Amino acid sequence: MILTVAISGYRSLRSLILPLAPLTVITGANGAGKSSLYRSLRLLGEVSQGRAIASLASEGGLNSTIWAGPETISRAMKSGQVEITGTSRRNRVGLKLGFASKDYGYAVDLGLPPERTAFANDPEIKAEAVWIGEKIRRNNVLAERRGPGVRIRTKDGTWSQATTSLLPFDSMMTHAADPRNAPELLHLRDRMRNWRFYDQLRTDRDAPARKQQIGTRTPVLSSDGADLAAAVQTIREIGDADAFDEMILDAFPNSVVEVTINEGVFTLNMRQRGVLRPLTASELSDGTLRYLMLVAALLTPRPPSLMVLNEPETSLHPDLIPPLARLISIVSKESQILLISHNQALADALNADEMVTHHLEKDTGETIVQGLTPEAWEWPKR
Repeated sequence: MILTVAISGYRSLRSLILPLAPLTVITGANGAGKSSLYRSLRLLGEVSQGRAIASLASEGGLNSTIWAGPETISRAMKSGQVEITGTSRRNRVGLKLGFASKDYGYAVDLGLPPERTAFANDPEIKAEAVWIGEKIRRNNVLAERRGPGVRIRTKDGTWSQATTSLLPFDSMMTHAADPRNAPELLHLRDRMRNWRFYDQLRTDRDAPARKQQIGTRTPVLSSDGADLAAAVQTIREIGDADAFDEMILDAFPNSVVEVTINEGVFTLNMRQRGVLRPLTASELSDGTLRYLMLVAALLTPRPPSLMVLNEPETSLHPDLIPPLARLISIVSKESQILLISHNQALADALNADEMVTHHLEKDTGETIVQGLTPEAWEWPKR
């Protein structure tokens, strides 16, 4: 389980150190930084898949996503006694992302390229580190990258140079993980690749989930919900079909969701009491379809170590909030869940043994957590 996530320099997240629980709920008003937190976590996960640089470039590059305020904010600035102005920087411009668990921690530092290039929107990976435990220290680092060089700590505690020519857009997590020489990197990379993010479950008229699909076994619902019918059928065959049916009945009494198959083409249907024929996915309301996708995502036969849900309550009828909260609370016992929501009713309805709620707000343009004392966090050196 992830105990801490750290973000520095991403949009309004100037310096955010956030403790997590098996179920962590993030609330806050519009513009408080909830979406920025979600995107930064997804970006951290994309490092392990080699997609982080491209994702940042699609947002306009590092110059567009970096913290736009002053490097430090004094009490006088916050109180309005003095004007907020930029000063000479003491540190290099960078976007830093990291997390720590009981066993391993990881952090990456992305910065600007040192010279002009045709790929001006591409940041460079300046430093990375993997360490044992919750805090990085000089004697617990397992692997570190500075510039193009990566070195790995061997079993006897000495350092071995893995490479001196790693390209600035490649991560050591994708290019230095080795089952023989760097098994910890490989293990951590696979764990990060197992993280799941859901915030674009489409329910519009042309949503893929509303259409018939050629079905294959789908233990993990896609991020847009396109393979919903196949995911539901997979749950029925190798997952917890009873739990799925219970979650449908919890939200829609006397209703059944089923999948019909014709020559490999899957169609999702919903039978409701009083309706003489089953309704296909194309006929369902946006809220009903979204709820079905959330059930399929949460009851996956292949539970992830971390699932991040960004405003799952979008388009849901208020009557569906309590069943969704019950489902999330149950699943959080098996997979760590980070829920980002502006729906207070959903946050209030959650009931998990180990749960923490963080309320985000803006202070002088910076996202902070209400009532949270910042934890100590060290970043790897460039």
